[in-house]
Amino acid sequence: MTQKDKVICIFGGSGFVGQHVCQDLARAGYRIKIATRIPESAYALKTYGNVGQIAAVQCDYKDKASIEAAVDGCYGVINLVGALFQKRKNTFKRIHQEVPNIIAQACKDKQVTKLIHVSALGIQKSKSKYAKSKLAGEKAVLEAYPEATILRPSVVFGPGDGFFNMFAKLATFLPALPLIGGGNTKFQPVYVGDIAQAVDNIMAEKTDMYEKHIYQLAGPEIVTFKEIYKILLTQINRECTLIPVPWTIAKIQGAVLSFMPKPLLTCDQVKSLQTDSVMDEGALGLKDLNVETTAMSIVLPRYLSNFKKGGPFVNKKEAG
Repeated sequence: MTQKDKVICIFGGSGFVGQHVCQDLARAGYRIKIATRIPESAYALKTYGNVGQIAAVQCDYKDKASIEAAVDGCYGVINLVGALFQKRKNTFKRIHQEVPNIIAQACKDKQVTKLIHVSALGIQKSKSKYAKSKLAGEKAVLEAYPEATILRPSVVFGPGDGFFNMFAKLATFLPALPLIGGGNTKFQPVYVGDIAQAVDNIMAEKTDMYEKHIYQLAGPEIVTFKEIYKILLTQINRECTLIPVPWTIAKIQGAVLSFMPKPLLTCDQVKSLQTDSVMDEGALGLKDLNVETTAMSIVLPRYLSNFKKGGPFVNKKEAG
């Protein structure tokens, strides 16, 4: 069976990571289903492949039969569904534990060959509700589908990300940026393209060497939140005062901001920031998936230039 004969179903495929994964798999020749509640949200992804190669299918994540129909006949399934905050019925338990469990059960029942479940780095140490639900989701997946491959990425960067882009945008109109907890939390940012390549390699592997393993996906650099701000401000050629915010004050701010439709900060996110998002010593990582990690300095200039003071071509103007 060649890649053209294999169908890959992606849950959460219209999101930031999902778009890059879809593009890489399409280039590799797979036929792809994007299982989503709103098919229209994934129509733009069709341009990543040939005519008919990528299809958006309606899927109700609350309905087991709908999920079973989505994975039926698939060679591989990738679960990228996740949320950074809770809203009404979309609780962490529902999104990170119950839905992954249903997907894994459906994959086992429909004899799907490969299941990749994307989780998050550092969750085994964090006390946040987000982390606990992610960890419970991994357990639920492995109980239903023991052969699943678990990927735990650190904060993800790349064109279209919600991390560097958000803070770069804030820096264009705010005179100061907050350093929650003093900005000492450590991260090991991972390039979204490296994650997509890892997924591609797992799907392309003809043996079971990647199955039943947890991989911690992180880049080559370990940086603090404060250092991330400095890197960001250098890239966009702007100056901002960095103001340390104690944990207690940050939690109060999170409680207030959590009432926003799309909160910039919640109490639970503050709790998450109290745990570093870096690889454990001796853990399996991108190298074990035959992926060479990409440094931030190679990618950030490509998409943060739009936030530069004076415009993306300011340096060329000065040189000319």
